[in-house]
This record gives sequence, C-alpha cells and structure tokens, in this order.
Amino acid sequence: MDAARFIPCTGTQEKSVGFVEPRGQSHGPLVESINGQRILKLKISTKTVPAAEIRKRAQEAADRIEAETGRKPGKKEMKSLQDEAKLSLLPDAFAKEAVVVVWHDPSSNLVVTDAVSQGKLDDVITLMVRTFVGLALTPLQTNIAPQTAMAQWLLAASPDEWPQGVSVERECELRASDESKSRVKFTHHHLQNDDVRRHIKEGKLPTQLALSWDGRLEFVLTDSLQLKKLSYLDGVFDNRGSQQGDDYDPFDADVSLATGELGKALQGLFDALGGLANSGQPA
Repeated sequence: MDAARFIPCTGTQEKSVGFVEPRGQSHGPLVESINGQRILKLKISTKTVPAAEIRKRAQEAADRIEAETGRKPGKKEMKSLQDEAKLSLLPDAFAKEAVVVVWHDPSSNLVVTDAVSQGKLDDVITLMVRTFVGLALTPLQTNIAPQTAMAQWLLAASPDEWPQGVSVERECELRASDESKSRVKFTHHHLQNDDVRRHIKEGKLPTQLALSWDGRLEFVLTDSLQLKKLSYLDGVFDNRGSQQGDDYDPFDADVSLATGELGKALQGLFDALGGLANSGQPA
C-alpha cells in the first residue's frame, strides 16, 4: 500500500487519490486491523478551475491572435486555447480534499465504504483494484430487490409483518415508473396509512425508506441497496469506556462498536431481503 500513499496534487495535476493513515498519525500504518476488521482510509484531492475563467483566458488569447494575424481561431484551435488556459490556471487553483473510509470484513468478505457519490466510489474501486493485485469487487445483489421489499413493508397491515429486527420509520420517497416520473416524499410522517398504500397501489414505488435495526441504529435504504443517513441510536456507545485500562484506545473502541453493530444490521437487512444472490463471491 505504501506505493499508493496519498501525495498532494502538484502543479498542473487536477486530481490525486491515495491511502492515508486511518488513525491520522503521520507515517503510521495504512491499514488497521481491529478485532479482525480491517480499516483503510483514502484521501481524494481535486483542483477545479471555474469554466468562466477558462473561457475568458481563452478568448483573450483568441483576440490577440486575431489582432496580430487577422485570422479568427476556429473551433479546434479554441479548444486548444482553452486547454492551455486551464493548465496555466491550475497551479493557483484551490485543492478541495475529501476523505473516504473503507471497512473490510474478512469473515463475510464484504467491503463497505462511506463514499456516497458515484465519483468517489469509482475512485475507491480504482485505487483498491490497482493496489491489490487480483482483487475483484462485485456489487451486492439480494434475492429480493430492495424496492420490492420496501413496498411490501409499507403495504403491511401491521408491524408484525415486518422482518425481525427491522422497523419502518418516518421518511420515504415514492416515485412513479411511468413517463410522468411523478414523486411524493413523506418526512416526519407516520407511514402506515392509507395515503401511502394508495400511492403504491397506483404505481409509485419506494426509492428510499427510513428504517431502524433492533433499536440500535437507523438509516435510509435506497432502491440501489445503498444506506444513507446512517446513525447509531442513543445508548450504543455509552459503555465504550466502561472497561478502560492502560491499553484503552478510543479509536479501537469506536471501530469495534461501529463495525460490530453495523455488521449485525447488514446481515439482518440481507436476511430481510432474501439473502445475497451472489454470496460466496468477492464483494
């Protein structure tokens, strides 16, 4: 992993992606193993130059060419002038940095990341596949589609019909699959009602649904099997320091509790969705 350690963007470099120390300690390990769980951290640095400034610089250069030669640059030359303008502006551009955490559970062969956007997820996958030769990452698929399951839970006559450990909370988004693409969103709303059921029966299917797991954590499940707004409920971390000793480490304690609780919730969610369709494959 050391060869893939993060290095800040240089000069005209637009983007840099690399591993950093999970504990935030300089020159420390790039992977932490805690209770058999592996924690990695990536840093993504990107430089952006305002498009309006690029166009302005390119137009100034085009105006000079026209004044000196009497010839107005064509489209191809204008594109070249824009590229040159961008390169000249990049060294002074502000670098925006983002950090992404990656958790690998060897026992279940799952890789979990807090990269929400597709762009950051692509950066994670690209770096890991390039770094760990032979690694194959496969998107998870469940035997029951999340959208199908969420609709069933919303149509349930009572909470007794929900899967064990899973509770429907007070937020969801329903979207029509026809050309209208009409959408309705419920926030801070009791979802076991005829209004929600009517929308589903009319063809609007859930794309997001707030759930909680065993009173320990809550999240919003999406139709693409993504978990958003993940948070641990009151009491989960209350006892993390109750057994503090000379070797107590808050980072280790947080990782142990967080991965332990989330691991149980993920397994419960997969069970509620009929199990993993690609179980046994790399994930």
